[in-house]
Amino acid sequence: MAKKNIFTDAFGTPYFLKRLIIFILGIVSYRRFNGFNKLKITGTEHLLDLPDCNVLFVSNHQTYFADVAAMYHAINSLNNGYLNSIKNPIYLLNPKIDFYYVAAEETMNKGILPKIFKIAGAVTVKRTWRAEGQNVNRMVDLTEVDNIMKALQNGWVATFPQGTTAAFAQGRRGTAKLVKNQRPIVIPIKINGFRRAFDKKGLRVKVTGVKPTMEFKAPLDIDYETENSNDILLKIMTAIEQTEDFNVLHTYDKELKAKKSQENNQN
Repeated sequence: MAKKNIFTDAFGTPYFLKRLIIFILGIVSYRRFNGFNKLKITGTEHLLDLPDCNVLFVSNHQTYFADVAAMYHAINSLNNGYLNSIKNPIYLLNPKIDFYYVAAEETMNKGILPKIFKIAGAVTVKRTWRAEGQNVNRMVDLTEVDNIMKALQNGWVATFPQGTTAAFAQGRRGTAKLVKNQRPIVIPIKINGFRRAFDKKGLRVKVTGVKPTMEFKAPLDIDYETENSNDILLKIMTAIEQTEDFNVLHTYDKELKAKKSQENNQN
């Protein structure tokens, strides 16, 4: 187990630098969530008694950076005693610095700003199925898996099991296998409205007056002795409401096709 110390995190990043980056990015992004748009946070009471490490947040994904930025605001606010609220940004002076997030390597290496975001706590991975807009098929880099486990052993980690901002995309087994092997406390997060409020990167406010939501749910009840990775993945995808059962448009399309088919048969 990789150990942090009082000066650096598990990956050797100086804490003073992380604090500075989180503070600056927090100040810059604050009005996006409590000004132009009002972020509604629920369920942070589920985080009150969590241990300092081996906690995995699993969430659906709508923008590259706004989703993660909102998580930092919500978790840092809670860390300073504010439940389901980001109204007092003084929490940015005392952030939870051992909070990490899993991000695609190609996303974090494009431009100066993503590289700055990376310092705040990114654990980068190479997608095994997609790269530079093309479909690929490559093996999982075990070093990257080790890095995620290192982050879990020393703090909290947020990941996006779909690996894409596309709604209702299939979940990737890698997340479930990590859960099965590491046995963390798994906290589902359901977000909504980010796609409408921000551009795809999550850097620009697209529409004002939107009320995006972020719901922290109770820890998943997982029987690690009997449930396999497929069972765990289904639980995760159901908890973040990304299975087809939650796809209202898909259901509507199926009903519409069935209705048209019935009308054609009657004619």
